[in-house]
Amino acid sequence: MAQSSFTTQLLPSLSSKVGILLLNNPASLNALTLEMIRSMTPTLQAWEAAGVRATLMAGTPYEKKGKSKPAFCAGGDVKAVYLAGLAKDKALTADFFREEYQLNHLIAMQPPHLPQVSIWDGIVMGGGVGLSVHGKYRVATENTIFAMPECKIGLFPDVGGTWWIPRLKLYSQWNNKSMVGGVGNYLALSGARLKAEDLMYAGIATHYVKSNQLEDMKQALIDASGQEKSSKLGDCAASILMSFHDHSIDVSASFLSQNRQDIDYAFDGKDSMEEIFASLESMGSGSHFGQSTLKTLKKMSPTSLKVTLEGLKRGSKAQTIGEALQMEYRMSQAFMREGSDFYEGIRAALVDKDGNPKWSPASLEDVTEVLVEGYFEKLGDRELCLIGNESAKL
Repeated sequence: MAQSSFTTQLLPSLSSKVGILLLNNPASLNALTLEMIRSMTPTLQAWEAAGVRATLMAGTPYEKKGKSKPAFCAGGDVKAVYLAGLAKDKALTADFFREEYQLNHLIAMQPPHLPQVSIWDGIVMGGGVGLSVHGKYRVATENTIFAMPECKIGLFPDVGGTWWIPRLKLYSQWNNKSMVGGVGNYLALSGARLKAEDLMYAGIATHYVKSNQLEDMKQALIDASGQEKSSKLGDCAASILMSFHDHSIDVSASFLSQNRQDIDYAFDGKDSMEEIFASLESMGSGSHFGQSTLKTLKKMSPTSLKVTLEGLKRGSKAQTIGEALQMEYRMSQAFMREGSDFYEGIRAALVDKDGNPKWSPASLEDVTEVLVEGYFEKLGDRELCLIGNESAKL
């Protein structure tokens, strides 16, 4: 059972019957710390028991060059995990991922009449995705920048990524082999940064609202929550969000829409990273998508790429998000082992900031099937056990 904690990095409040969770760690773009997780989990549990009708999650803006900039959450506090791993603090490297995944599961299990509304104004990455994508409503704005960039730091798209990413409802535009096409694999492996148009196109965001309308939307939700329910299972947020949704957004102009055939050609139905690389190379030097994606993938940890692809394949067969998160916990603990690419990735990105990680193994061909399989080994009495008959909300 997760511990409870108080921290000023999370500011919970109640307004009428809406529980508001303000992520308040702006110096780190609201990066998710263990203290925030330990504050949020019991808060959500208490609100559900008290009959709150909706939750609203948003981030505190940060200052840059004297100007206020929006941010939702830039991810988990991986630097703290990195430092704990170097210090051989196995308790923290285990606790952080276990309690984070328990929180992800709690959010995924929220009943449909208690919707979570997440305001994706600004950066939304990694752990911030896990806090929100499993909730019922995800509101993008013109400021949204969304990504799962974990392969770049020697990790993998976790926090339930192996559950929701393979379940994106996009039919392949290349060979109609699969309903999800290649978009999910592309997002997870490349860490592509998506804008609101992409998120609406892929069904990752549920609504698009201009940022200057957010305060009015929030107040309307608060007002609606205090009104008499039409039924015991009434969703007080649905009509409010639709009334603020900006239908003028052009999803056909999104990067994902414009590049769907190439994405599906390269990433749909591929069983190995070698096949994906070969498909991209076969597009030739004249393909901007092929060349730029190859350049991006070659910067990623080869181990992360192969483990991620295998995790997505296994996650697509999981019966529940709890099962997927249990697998991810095994993967996370393998990435915490001494000498893992995770430590080199964080060093290069967040510590020395030289942007030049030395991956080991350094090539895809040296990442063997045996090595990959080691990231999925059961943990015995350290297993993460989550129970629930939930279904994907995407």
